[in-house]
Amino acid sequence: MTTLRFPSGLYGVTPEWDDTDRLLDAVRAAAEGGMRALQLRRKNATPEQRAAQARALAPLCRALGVVFLINDHWRLALEVGADGAHLGRDDGDLAQARADAGPDLILGASCYNELDRARQLLDAGADYIAFGAVFSSPTKPQAVQAPLSLLAQARELAIRHAADREPVTAATASSATTVARAAVVAIGGITPALAPQVAQAGADSIAVITGLFEAPDIKAAAQTCAAPFSA
Repeated sequence: MTTLRFPSGLYGVTPEWDDTDRLLDAVRAAAEGGMRALQLRRKNATPEQRAAQARALAPLCRALGVVFLINDHWRLALEVGADGAHLGRDDGDLAQARADAGPDLILGASCYNELDRARQLLDAGADYIAFGAVFSSPTKPQAVQAPLSLLAQARELAIRHAADREPVTAATASSATTVARAAVVAIGGITPALAPQVAQAGADSIAVITGLFEAPDIKAAAQTCAAPFSA
C-alpha cells in the first residue's frame, strides 16, 4: 500500500497580483472549492512584496488546512512557517536544500519533460515531481511540452522508487506495510474542463494558475478541478 507525501487533487498557484487582500479572498474561495495545496509564485515581485504576501498567506493556509509552498525560495518558506518550497532548474540544488532544511520541509521540483531528471530528484529527496507544460500555457507560452503519456511513466517511476527505498523484509512481508511515495504533479494550461483528462493520464495533483484564479467563479472552478481526484 502506498500513500503520497504531497496532497492529491488541486494545487493552486498564485497569479502575479500585487493586491494581497484580493489574493487572500481568492485563496479562501479556492479552498472552499477543494484546493488542497497552494504555491506562492511571484516572479515579478520585489523580495519585500514576496515576503509580505508569504507572511500573509502562511497563517491563512494553516487555518484553511491548505498545504502552503513558496516558489524558488526555500529559506523564505522556513522563515514564514510555510510547509514547503518548489524548486526549478535554476533555483539551487534540491539535495543541498534537503540537507540544509531538514526532512520536514516539503520540496517539489520541476522535471519539465525529463524522466531522467525526475529520477535524480527522487534520489535527492523530492516530495513531488512536476511535469509540464502538459498543454499550452498562457503563463509560460515558451515552456517545453510534456506529453500526457509521461505522467503514467512518472507515477510508475515514483512507485518503484518508493518500493526500492522500503524493501520488503521478513518482518513486513506478512503485514500491510504503508510506503510513502512522491506525488506526480502536472502543470501548464490546465483548465477545469481538462482536469479529468489529466487525472486519468496519471497525475496525482494538478497545478493551476489562470484556470483557477482568473475564473469568474473561483470556488466553482476549484470544485471542478478537484472532482476527478475525489472519486
